[in-house]
Amino acid sequence: MTKSEISNFIKAVKSGEINEESAFKFLKNYPFEDIGCAKIDRQRELRNGVAEVIYGAGKSQSEIRAIVLSILKYDQNILITRTNREIYELLSSEFENVNFNERGKTISITPKPLATTQSYIAIVSAGTSDAAVVEEAYETAKILGNSVVKISDIGVAGIHRLFLNLETIQKAKVIIAVAGMEGALPSVVAGLVKAPVIAVPTSVGYGASFGGVAALLGMLNSCANGISVVNIDNGYGAAYNASIINHL
Repeated sequence: MTKSEISNFIKAVKSGEINEESAFKFLKNYPFEDIGCAKIDRQRELRNGVAEVIYGAGKSQSEIRAIVLSILKYDQNILITRTNREIYELLSSEFENVNFNERGKTISITPKPLATTQSYIAIVSAGTSDAAVVEEAYETAKILGNSVVKISDIGVAGIHRLFLNLETIQKAKVIIAVAGMEGALPSVVAGLVKAPVIAVPTSVGYGASFGGVAALLGMLNSCANGISVVNIDNGYGAAYNASIINHL
């Protein structure tokens, strides 16, 4: 429930538009609704500005469907991360406005139009192999109401590609820099811009990359100012933080 929804509810009760029995039915699942497999937080958007996001990994099809049904009752947009085509086919057969980003492993359901900001988040990535994390960040940032620009494959192995896109990057309010291997891209970007840079290490790389640990440590030890670092492959977390900054 948003602040405006609560205000409208109170006004409707006062005016008699909603009677006591209807008010009880409306409030019985507030502040959360227990649907057995999950407890859906109804106050999340009121407290944090964003409704619950569904982490799809480890959840069954029936559990995800039940959570989606619960959230859609309140006409909220939904993002499901770390999901798959089978879940998409299940949901799209029953609900409208269901979109699947296969590479990013996300599903969005949008009963309400998405808002967009005038300022934008730039998502830059070192290589094509980082695209799954880029797409997760992109879909997250979009559903949270941000304008987003993606610039891919501008890693330090061909740094001239970064400079060809530098003006666009410098105009962003916040930048998400995604890189695997040695994780050098965020340091280079942070040395060229005044906006905050959120670095995302990916699990891309050969044996000594240790599944992204090498990139993570490189980013944590960067000498460039203005960098914060999220967990390995955590495009969602990077985009959420970027959205908070972009809405300031």
